Amino acid sequence: MSVEPESQPPDSSQHTSEVAEPQRGGRHEDRAPIVVLASGTGTLLEAILDAADAEDYPASVVGVVADRPCRAIEVAQARGIPVAVVAPTSFSDRSRWDRALTEAVSDHRPALVVTAGFMRILGSVFLAAHGGRIVNSHPALLPAFPGAHGVREALDYGVKITGATVHLVDDGVDTGPILAQSPVPVEPDDDEQRLHERIKGVERALLPQVIGQIVTKGVVSDGRKAHIRE
Repeated sequence: MSVEPESQPPDSSQHTSEVAEPQRGGRHEDRAPIVVLASGTGTLLEAILDAADAEDYPASVVGVVADRPCRAIEVAQARGIPVAVVAPTSFSDRSRWDRALTEAVSDHRPALVVTAGFMRILGSVFLAAHGGRIVNSHPALLPAFPGAHGVREALDYGVKITGATVHLVDDGVDTGPILAQSPVPVEPDDDEQRLHERIKGVERALLPQVIGQIVTKGVVSDGRKAHIRE
């Protein structure tokens, strides 16, 4: 579920996804609009916003949507960014929530949707509207340790290296094609909180970097394999 670039004919061997026209940074209105989905403290959102403070950063957060009241909403409001809370508990079934979330995000016409600590699986309506243009950051080296407890499971398994992964989002749990990864060594005296904090530090650097690359270069995907265009 990707958008073919208008300037190139489809290639039977590669599927090219252009999430936005190339951006050069500079003025706010010249940047690629992105919407961030969040559920928690907003530390990744803060990292994206801090990156966007740079004059040459090619993307701008135009909206933040959460599935519950959370600190991420407060972070966005403090920066004057439009916010919305679309809570599943406010709807009679998941399909209605899916449509409402899709509408809340689509209103901003984003070039890219970023799930930053968003603790929900996206529905079919949302994926149909934005598929191929959604990225997520996960605190483990996928495909190992997907899901909400990736840090704990990596620690319990006894791995010596874990890390952070930025990947395209599909209809599974952390199963989309991988775009970038960064390793984090596991120290002998690590507990879950200590290890997670170090991984978060890596995520805060990696995710804004990958967002900038995506909106300027686009993504090439071929089945399970995906990469930022050179």
